[in-house]
Amino acid sequence: MKIFHSMLLLLLLGVWLRPSNSDFVSADSCPDRDDVELNQAFGGINHLKPKDAQNKYIKVVEPTLAPIHLYDLPGYTRSVYERDYALITPESQVFSPISGWINSLAAFLITPAMGSHFSMYFVKFQGNSSAAQPSKGVERFVFVVDGQIQLSCEGQNHLIQADGYAYVPPGTIHEIRSDGSSMLLIYERRYSNEVGLKPELIVGVTDVQPLLDTPGEVFELRKLLPTNGVYDFNIHIMDFQPGEYLNVKEVHYNQHGLLLLEGRGIYRLGKDWHPVQAGDVIWMAPYVPQWYAALGRTRSRYIIYKDVNRDPLLHPH
Repeated sequence: MKIFHSMLLLLLLGVWLRPSNSDFVSADSCPDRDDVELNQAFGGINHLKPKDAQNKYIKVVEPTLAPIHLYDLPGYTRSVYERDYALITPESQVFSPISGWINSLAAFLITPAMGSHFSMYFVKFQGNSSAAQPSKGVERFVFVVDGQIQLSCEGQNHLIQADGYAYVPPGTIHEIRSDGSSMLLIYERRYSNEVGLKPELIVGVTDVQPLLDTPGEVFELRKLLPTNGVYDFNIHIMDFQPGEYLNVKEVHYNQHGLLLLEGRGIYRLGKDWHPVQAGDVIWMAPYVPQWYAALGRTRSRYIIYKDVNRDPLLHPH
């Protein structure tokens, strides 16, 4: 059995490393900061539109377009669930109706049933769709993977397209709706209010955010939320060119929920090494060893949740 698994892994790696003319979205095709339009017209609607954002993350929305997929092989999956991590690949993501959401299907990817203190899930809007309110005390982060949504909150209306996002503070009444089809990635957690302050509504576009210094590393980093102590988590966008990898082999108390948006590579989780590609989701528990290297011919990009700004002694979970 070990020989079979080794041969299968070598086969997969051999195919993955083969040049492909239908590879993932390249860095050159991504919008520059100057290509992003921020208009506050149209009857008070804040229009956040990255140019050429349509279908930017198409291999998340339509995973069978990825260069390598074995979804038709009976019984086969790359998904793995372990005590301190999980890899949930597209063929294992189960969508179903979600209570309170209209014309919507959801796939819960990470939940407290795993031991996490947050939830991470996909939502597919099917047209004339709307979201339910989160539970009391729960904060919500919405990332638009595909399509567009309208967010109404605090007397303002925001049109958010693919690669745009919104953070909604706990206890904030809001409406999320879409006339057409769209796909969302949502993170939710119960807000840890040890500092006695209330976070603010945040609406933004990924590629507008500045690149931050990453001492000792080569990847590009953007943080989508403010780094001050009011916020108890942040969302990072991390970009790797082919052949780049994490220098640090991380072991830390923070939890992670990751979606690979573009590209492919190898992720070390604990003692295991997993080939990963766009559309894959990874849950990382505290202190699991973790490391990533980008493969292929074009960049890797992933979005990742990280809890921050709270004392782990006071907030162990």
